[in-house]
Amino acid sequence: MESRIRNFVIIAHIDHGKSTLADRFLEITGTVSARDMKEQYLDSMELERERGITIKMAPVRMEWKGVELNLIDTPGHSDFSYEVSRALKAVEGAILLVDVTQGIQAQTLANLEMARQSGLKVVGALNKVDMNPPGVEELRGELAKLIGVEPQEIHRISAKTGQGVEGLLDSVVSDVPAPKSGKEMEALIFSSLYDEHKGIIAFVRVFGGEFRKDQRTKLQAVGENFKVKEVGFFAPQLEVMESLKTGEIGYIATGVKDPDRILIGDTIGERGLPGFKLPKPVVFVSLYPDEGGDYDDLKVALDKLHLNDSALEFTPDSSQVLGRGFKCGFLGRLHFEITMQRLEREFGLATVNSFPSVAYKVIKRGGREEIVENARDFPDDPEKALEPIVKLNVLTPSEYLGSVLGLNKFYRMRDVQTGNAGRNIKVEARLPLAELIMDFDDKLKSVSKGFASFSYEPVGYEEAELRRLDIYIAGELVPGLSRVVYKEDVEREGRRMTEKLRDLLPKVQFVQALQAKVGGTIVARENVKALRKDVTGALYGGDITRKKKLLEKQKKGKKKLVGMSRVSVPPEVFRELLKR
Repeated sequence: MESRIRNFVIIAHIDHGKSTLADRFLEITGTVSARDMKEQYLDSMELERERGITIKMAPVRMEWKGVELNLIDTPGHSDFSYEVSRALKAVEGAILLVDVTQGIQAQTLANLEMARQSGLKVVGALNKVDMNPPGVEELRGELAKLIGVEPQEIHRISAKTGQGVEGLLDSVVSDVPAPKSGKEMEALIFSSLYDEHKGIIAFVRVFGGEFRKDQRTKLQAVGENFKVKEVGFFAPQLEVMESLKTGEIGYIATGVKDPDRILIGDTIGERGLPGFKLPKPVVFVSLYPDEGGDYDDLKVALDKLHLNDSALEFTPDSSQVLGRGFKCGFLGRLHFEITMQRLEREFGLATVNSFPSVAYKVIKRGGREEIVENARDFPDDPEKALEPIVKLNVLTPSEYLGSVLGLNKFYRMRDVQTGNAGRNIKVEARLPLAELIMDFDDKLKSVSKGFASFSYEPVGYEEAELRRLDIYIAGELVPGLSRVVYKEDVEREGRRMTEKLRDLLPKVQFVQALQAKVGGTIVARENVKALRKDVTGALYGGDITRKKKLLEKQKKGKKKLVGMSRVSVPPEVFRELLKR
């Protein structure tokens, strides 16, 4: 039976066409009829179709020339690299897809390296050849060299028109090895989905044994036993089967309702497969409902998002100014942005958020070490502070190399090295994670006109001179605007933030004093002028004392307003403050 199965993934950079290629596979194999077909069929969320990126992995089973093909469509962004790594463990082969108009990108190289480490058979394909761009054969040779095959083994396809796609499917059948059979009952969880009636549905690859309905089995990482409610495969909708056998990819309905019990990379069965780890959040943001009364709605929304996104972490948080909210952990900035948009789109919730922060290690007086994930908890005068560092890999066309290296003026890029990578230049550097999550992606796209790409991986912690910068508006601390900055940058950043706030904050009926403070020291100060209403406009001539009385009354009213005011910083102001 296993000899008639091929399990594979498509790995590619964002926008290189992996979802469109999956669409053509579904059409050509007759898995989805032309009438039911829609673009990016396997992308489960409207947001994915709109942004053109795949976040949630959607598996599908197809038949091609008597062989069962199981495809996993993986995310293509560094934030989701752990999900990709577990998907690669579930298969024997990978299609490495490269857009001929953009060439080999940084994340392509990162995912290829993961595929090699997993021992996968890699099949190369150049997409969008229908556009007839120059240099296709040169790129074909480059990709062949990268994979270690002859140039003629690299497929030239158009996922849009279907050109060459049947030949690519034939190569999957002929080149990707069939799964090996195992004796122990083992099924690897590579994704999951929440269902009101069936509980959490685990997407699995069976490595050994056979799983059936009503069978008792175990989640190895958490040590929890459960009774299987249902098993089946993806067509791509859920199709019930009697059993899931060795080598197959399908689903197991667990009946478990707690998303923290079903973990990506865990094993269902008699023993745990190697390589499991908990994905760790690297970006931390405190979220508060825009209207104080929406706290319960925000909790319900985050709970629902967590059911299908176990990497999202959140704990209750509170602020004197912003009220009750949640401290959330994300896999990266894209993960954070997608979650914010889902809260708005799917639940109609507007939120106010703190500055994105990273997990700092702080050594306090007396030698006690603690992890600080929220900027407002960073101590005034730590004995020592360490920040997380990433290894950055940038691929850029040679004509933009100078501009990319020029980013050193804005970011603390260290140990910069350059080298050839086919027709591109590879730039390697070390960079503080806090700098990466600010706006590095936007800046890189800007200086390279969108042609450069990057991937990153954490490499540990390094000591740094850091201070907490607080912002006060009208004498009131705004916790969401607190940031951890380098000691040498406190005055410059303080000035930058107060000047930006002066220009961005909406005017109210009293002067808003803006102060940037480090410890008890004011390092920058600005004012937002009052919105002036002409209360004497209706008086034409007449007694001057009447005008004075009205102006005095307005002055007292403004003083009262200052005392009653609640500082409100619109979400778009936070977004603007993130830009350099």
